[in-house]
Amino acid sequence: MVWDLTSYSFVEGDAPATVHPSLWRLAELNRHHGLFQVTERVYQVRGYDAANMTIVVGDRGFVVIDPLTCVETAAAGLELVRSSLGDLPVTAVVHTHCHIDHFGGVKGVVDEVDVLAGRVPVVAPAGFYEEAVKENVSAGTAMGRRAGFMFGGRLPRNACGHVMIGIAPGVATGTSTLIRPTHEVTETGEELVLDGVRFVFQSVPGTEAPAEVNFHLPEFRALCMAETVSQQMHNLYTLRGAPVRDALRWSGAIDEALRLFGGQSDVMFISHQWPTWGRDRIAELLGMQRDVYRYLHDEVLRLANHGYTPAEIGELIALPAPLDAFWANHGCYGSVNHNAKAVYQHYLGWFDGNPANLHPLAPADAGRRYVGLMGGVDQVVAHAQRAHDEGEDRWAAELLKHVLAAEPQHEPARALQAAVFEQLGYQSESGAWRNFYLVGAHELRHGFPGGRSFSNASPDLLAGMTTSMLLDYLAIRLNGPRAAARELRVGLDVADADSGSVEERLLLVVQNGILRSVVASAAEEPAGTLRISRAALAALAYGATSLAELLADGGAEVDGDDADLADLLGLLDTFTGDFDVITPNLR
Repeated sequence: MVWDLTSYSFVEGDAPATVHPSLWRLAELNRHHGLFQVTERVYQVRGYDAANMTIVVGDRGFVVIDPLTCVETAAAGLELVRSSLGDLPVTAVVHTHCHIDHFGGVKGVVDEVDVLAGRVPVVAPAGFYEEAVKENVSAGTAMGRRAGFMFGGRLPRNACGHVMIGIAPGVATGTSTLIRPTHEVTETGEELVLDGVRFVFQSVPGTEAPAEVNFHLPEFRALCMAETVSQQMHNLYTLRGAPVRDALRWSGAIDEALRLFGGQSDVMFISHQWPTWGRDRIAELLGMQRDVYRYLHDEVLRLANHGYTPAEIGELIALPAPLDAFWANHGCYGSVNHNAKAVYQHYLGWFDGNPANLHPLAPADAGRRYVGLMGGVDQVVAHAQRAHDEGEDRWAAELLKHVLAAEPQHEPARALQAAVFEQLGYQSESGAWRNFYLVGAHELRHGFPGGRSFSNASPDLLAGMTTSMLLDYLAIRLNGPRAAARELRVGLDVADADSGSVEERLLLVVQNGILRSVVASAAEEPAGTLRISRAALAALAYGATSLAELLADGGAEVDGDDADLADLLGLLDTFTGDFDVITPNLR
């Protein structure tokens, strides 16, 4: 089972005491599913995955925009489209941005053979391919572990557990794929005719995603704002971990779209949730979301220039009444509090300027000292219990954080912190905050799930990595302290998988605790050379296979002495994601 919307059938009626009313209302709206007509020849499949798959009916077939997270859901969505609109071919694909829920299902709607043959164009923003691969691989294990908290996939689906993620009910868990785009949009105003339909693009990199486009369909007076606009506040910093987004650029992109296309649009549709009809309502939504990101940007910097720190700004900042009252600015996904801290981080980084915070004690060391100062573990737990009983759960969580840093297996503290997290989760308007708290409570009670991968990297994503990207990832896996005293030199011949001819000849050098690659020269002949295809190198670099397996099945060959190669592979770490998040890993 990769997607089951029926598991959210409990979301109906009045909000229970365990769910914030705004979050409950948004969860109700996010449950609507099926094929919806947006306007003439524009349709959306909603509720088949985290994102919407948009269909524009062209002269010969369907232009598919954002083919969901995985092959299974995208294929099911296309089947629904064909059952209603006719058994037509897919004539083009458009990826609005580089997040996996907007491209991963591409092979469920189009055959890569047709793309490579030039029969089906795949359009994406400039930098899409590189960013799509980079986000899901380089920090993929750590990000995947945290995504388990943010999206709450392991929680039971009920009013005391997972309700939704905020922008959608959940995320599908099937097979994600990737096809290299045949055309990249590089600038605002660029136009393409796809299956007889005119697309006018707006390039908006560095807003909600590193690579992103909006577009206008003049013939249908329809504006697609991708994910730069949502029906709730989005994230300037996403809690799963990703580069901080530029609030000023984001606000400016929305303002530009309003100026360029607002007066020419009767409907606006987006990559999640429902459309907005009518020029006045479109202008209102665009204007309010433009202003909420600009207000956060300007107000955070105003407060920072008065000397306030990120934690202080998070407590001080509040939206003005008109922005706060607007439904689509509610913090059901992003929040004012953590978005404000994101603006500070974008400009000033993690350090708040206080020398006491420049080199603080590690959490375990600080925890032992705090607990000792407060009279021991039992005394601190008793203080935390009183705080919890009085509804001071943030203070209780702070006290118990130190106890669990000092004694991670202290069962009364774990049980109480779980109860505290539970209450904080029930109070949270943000679906992401709720899931973080409730997954934290679940792990304190039941432990964290071992023996599984937390990365989004699929075979297609790995195959999409350039040799340089693969070697960068291999360098991330190198254990620097263990490698620091070693000097190794390994030849690398990257060969074409079909012909066997060498396409790239490199020299891998381990020195000073780092792995770097240089173009091989006759003057730097290594003792041994690994000959391998790029696909096999991807599997080896990612840890999906071993050199012994590749040598056994003919996927790789070693010419000469393999001692340095064996040493290099022996210095690589394996990332499993089996680390704790709530208690310290450094003790």
